[in-house]
Amino acid sequence: MTDVLRPGEAARVAGIDEAVSLDELRLAARNHGMPLEALRYDLTPPGLHYLLVHYDIPFLDPASWRLEIGGHVATPLSLDLAALRSGPAVTHRVTLECAGNGRAKLLPRPVSQPWLDEAVGTAEWTGVSLASLLEEAGVLDGAVDVAFTGHDHGTERGVEQDYCRALSLSDAVSGDVLVAYEMNGAPLPPQHGAPVRLIVPGWYGMAHVKWLRSVEVLAEPFAGFQNEVAYRLRADADDPGTPVSRIQPRALVVPPGFPDFMTRRRIVDAGPVELFGRTWSGRAPVTGVELSVDGGLTWTQASLGPAASRYAWRSWSFTWDALPGEYVLCARATDERGPQPVEAPWNMQGMANNMAQSVPVTVR
Repeated sequence: MTDVLRPGEAARVAGIDEAVSLDELRLAARNHGMPLEALRYDLTPPGLHYLLVHYDIPFLDPASWRLEIGGHVATPLSLDLAALRSGPAVTHRVTLECAGNGRAKLLPRPVSQPWLDEAVGTAEWTGVSLASLLEEAGVLDGAVDVAFTGHDHGTERGVEQDYCRALSLSDAVSGDVLVAYEMNGAPLPPQHGAPVRLIVPGWYGMAHVKWLRSVEVLAEPFAGFQNEVAYRLRADADDPGTPVSRIQPRALVVPPGFPDFMTRRRIVDAGPVELFGRTWSGRAPVTGVELSVDGGLTWTQASLGPAASRYAWRSWSFTWDALPGEYVLCARATDERGPQPVEAPWNMQGMANNMAQSVPVTVR
């Protein structure tokens, strides 16, 4: 039987020997990660980009869709898609990562979408600057937050809701937040928020509200479910937690060689093995990537590629002189706050887990 959590209750944690449930498998079937071999693409093709849909994908008619901008503003706006497209277009290359990436590797396991390392992707998003729209509406003195509501509707922990998240006014008008209508130069696909979604560069995916319906400027702090209950770092059920915000540093390696079908263990031939991957951070530029072939006991510096965008991943490479045997490859990124952990601190919702990736490899 499905567990229904009460409003405000912390996420359920699986028992030590509890297997992944049918409910979790249903989520995993609806949502998908990016196959790690797709790290080779500078821009992730939309069909390979990670996807998380909280409720249903709304069926929306672009011709009748409207974006309502209101609340604590001088001039409320009601914009159709043509009006948005008539404004100055802005394009940002942005790496998106789900805040729950890596959750399934935690012990005990928080029960939710069972991500491993693949909940990530990078795209070029084109749209209108949110700051310009808010300037047009005329934000009034005393505004503190901006709430973004999508057309997706469902229940979560007993609360019926439209998906809604908020940013502080200062974050909303930072100049980089987009109301986006294109992904990689084409109209947004339905699963990625068509006709319009929010893009908040540097933040985990929960902030990038899809199927955007309204933008409301608030004169009081936002207290909605997705900010105050979900997406919080909680040590236990009684901990109110701290909110999840910007992406922690991470590096991933393209699994080398070829895989075993079931275990995904990699098989490579002895000799020089060219390793390649991507690295990113939502808080600060990545200053280095290190690679380990012994499960994180020792580390060697890899070579960083050029940075294509402030908010997008960059490449790294390393030549491994592989001898026959069994190995575990690990990659970790470092930004101004330090390196990724080999073992992530645990929290009840399994959020912002940037534990270093592990790739078992057999060298023959």
